[in-house]
Order: sequence, then C-alpha cells, then structure tokens
Amino acid sequence: MDFMGRDVVSIKDFSVEEIEHILNIAKKMAPLAGGKKKGNILEGKVLASLFYEPSTRTRLSFESAMLRLGGSTIGFAEPGGTSFVKGETIADTIRMAESYADVIVLRHPNEGAAKLASQFSSKPVINAGDGAGQHPTQTLLDLYTIKSEKKKIENLNIMMIGDMKYGRTVHSLSYALAIFGANLTFIAPSLIQMPQEIINNLKAMGNEPQLSTSLSENIQDADVLYVTRIQKERFPDEEEYLKVAGLYRINNALLRNAKKDLIIMHPLPRVDEIDPEVDDTPHAIYFKQAFNGVLIRMALLGLLLIKDFDGGGI
Repeated sequence: MDFMGRDVVSIKDFSVEEIEHILNIAKKMAPLAGGKKKGNILEGKVLASLFYEPSTRTRLSFESAMLRLGGSTIGFAEPGGTSFVKGETIADTIRMAESYADVIVLRHPNEGAAKLASQFSSKPVINAGDGAGQHPTQTLLDLYTIKSEKKKIENLNIMMIGDMKYGRTVHSLSYALAIFGANLTFIAPSLIQMPQEIINNLKAMGNEPQLSTSLSENIQDADVLYVTRIQKERFPDEEEYLKVAGLYRINNALLRNAKKDLIIMHPLPRVDEIDPEVDDTPHAIYFKQAFNGVLIRMALLGLLLIKDFDGGGI
C-alpha cells in the first residue's frame, strides 16, 4: 500500500484494509513511543504544526511522534502571534509552511479548512480537527484502542454519549465503526443528537444506529462507552448550551449495572461528564487511549514520508 505523500483529511479517504494496515504498523511503534528505543528514520524531516484552535493531546502527540522518529517540528499553538492577525489567508500560510516543512498538521475552527489547505500544498496535510467536521487521526487511535482492548470491532455494542452534534470525534468515528460492523447507539438530548445527514449516511452503509436520551437504560448492553464533553465553544447561543450542560455524568453508581469488561473512552479533555472516581476502575482507559495517539501518529508520519514504510528499520 502506497501512502507516501497522501493527505489525511477524512477517515473516509481510507479503505478498511488501509486502516488495518495503519493499525498494524502503529502496534510496532510501541517501543519507540514509550522511549524504550530510539528512532531516527525521519532524521532531517520537519513537521509544521499549525494550530488555530487550542489543543493539548493532539498537538503534543504529533510533536512527540515526530521527535521519537528523529525528526523535528516547527509551528504555532496560538494564531495570535502569527500573521493571521494581519489578515493572512490560510492559503498563503500553507504555501509558506510547505516551503519550510515536509508535512503539515493543521487544526482550524472552520469545517473544510484541511481540505482547502491540501489544495494549496504539495506536501502532505494532516487534518488535526476542522471545526465540527472531521478528526481522522483521533478516529484511528480510537479504533486502535478498541481493537487492542476488545480484540475485535465487529458486532461490539458501542454507545456514544454527549455532544453528537458538535463533537467532530464522533462524526469520524461513527463512520469508521460502521464499516467495521459495530452496533451503534447515540445517547444525547435532541438538541445535540447526531445530525440527520450522518445518520442517513450510516443507514445507506447498512448500519442501523439507535438513538436514545437515556444512558441508564442502555448501559447494561454496552461493550464500549465513548463519552464526549459538551462542546460549549461551538454553541451559537449560550442559553442553548446551558440546557444540556451537565446532563450526563458517569460515576461508579451508574457502572454497577455495566458489564465487567466494559471499557470507557473519552477523546479528552473532560469537564464534568466523568467523575474522577471512575479513573481507578478497570473500565477507565481514556488515558491509555490518549497515549495510543502517539503510536498512530508515528505510524502515519512514517507512511506519509517514507516510501513503502512497514514499521521496520526503527
């Protein structure tokens, strides 16, 4: 499979076989990601990290991935200190960045920004989140986490809870889980339930997602509980946000009715949707999930920048 030079804009750009190939290579990255082994396969390569929105895990894990493979990074974590404030367009910023770097990682508040950026760059562009649109590398690390913990994805009962409307992670992930044959349930109030367009697309793929407003009525059937925070910053009206803020909260009392091998995931950051007491239960794997982001992003960088990269030679 030839990934070299490809853009990573949407998870829909990849086939099941390609996704599985990425996951398999990511597994080989564990010794490097944990610092037990030193890599230099990307020595001399530069990653441009352009973040127009706040980020902790995505930005740091990309930079960590590049450094662990022997490369280097440039970029910004806050556009206020860049020519963006002078009115520079994203097209010109991308043209500038591609002359300095071998790969560009972009997070932007506008949906479709990564697709636009890819049209102005001859270097690979990786979408690190575009508004309420897509977050393909988060999807890949989520798939990796589920498969690592549950040994499969097909026929698992996966319940997503929280902000289905504005949460870009669930938009990407629901599509990917559908093509892998998972059973999906979206738990959210109608105000922030999964957009009908996405539901229609899933049904056209042969998946029949279930919609619900009650977590307590569904928790006993879940193999995976994927929790998301309410995306306050994306609500056009704060009064609308206040109607749903704090509506769901995962705690140990709720988990008494859950399967013993239930895993709880969260793309993070969390606010109040998961009680800290849950952190000490065997269900909680969200911090392991975050670490898996380094593995996935190392695999992707290797694939995009080295021809016929298979995880060897590290």
